[in-house]
Amino acid sequence: MKQRAQFRGFHPEAFRFFRRLARNNHKPWMDRNRTIYHQHVAGALKGLFEELVPVVLALDPDFEISGKTGRNFSRINRDIRFARDKSPYRRNLYLYFGPHGTTGLDTRLYVGLAADGVTCGFATYNGRHSSLERLFKPRRASNPQPLERLVRRLSRKYEMYWYATERGAWTQHPGTPRSEKDWKRCRAWVVRKRFPSERRQLRSAGFAQEVAKIFRELFPLYAFSAIEGRAGEQALKRAGRR
Repeated sequence: MKQRAQFRGFHPEAFRFFRRLARNNHKPWMDRNRTIYHQHVAGALKGLFEELVPVVLALDPDFEISGKTGRNFSRINRDIRFARDKSPYRRNLYLYFGPHGTTGLDTRLYVGLAADGVTCGFATYNGRHSSLERLFKPRRASNPQPLERLVRRLSRKYEMYWYATERGAWTQHPGTPRSEKDWKRCRAWVVRKRFPSERRQLRSAGFAQEVAKIFRELFPLYAFSAIEGRAGEQALKRAGRR
């Protein structure tokens, strides 16, 4: 029987790994440091995944929980075939939860690990047949008040930003889109908390409970953005009555 990964917090070696990778982004260095990567980076996120599976299934049984790369974990390897930057490795790694059976999730609850710390939150991205375009934008346009109320409440605790495409490049804007024109231009929206690498809270197994709390608070946004039918449509209304 395969042993279940345990989450004991993020060791300082995880953040040191990414700081060193930024200066040594090549295969020989990665080969020498692969043990650290598997133990403190990928291993820590896998342990956190195990802790969060019961949490997300309680929110929605349709969450993807296969634990596979591309479905719950991002890839550390970059696709450099058509990229100008030939660095083979990414400078971050993500754990995320989205709809079961989908790849390249455009809407998710996530945890990101990088040199400067950990981010945790909700993100929805534009793409071919994305839920941002199919569900989120039409629902918001037909009844914007529930989203506006929840955003005002969440903005006291969370960082928010969105992206638009300008002259062929993605441009980041703070907060949320403010006008109908901005919502039409919106190609991504992120609501998150940042935990700097020096935060002692990150080193504890109890950090999993902080992530669970964040996921519960942001789940109405996820449901509104990604869950088909009445359950998704009613998510923000229920949140507003709490």
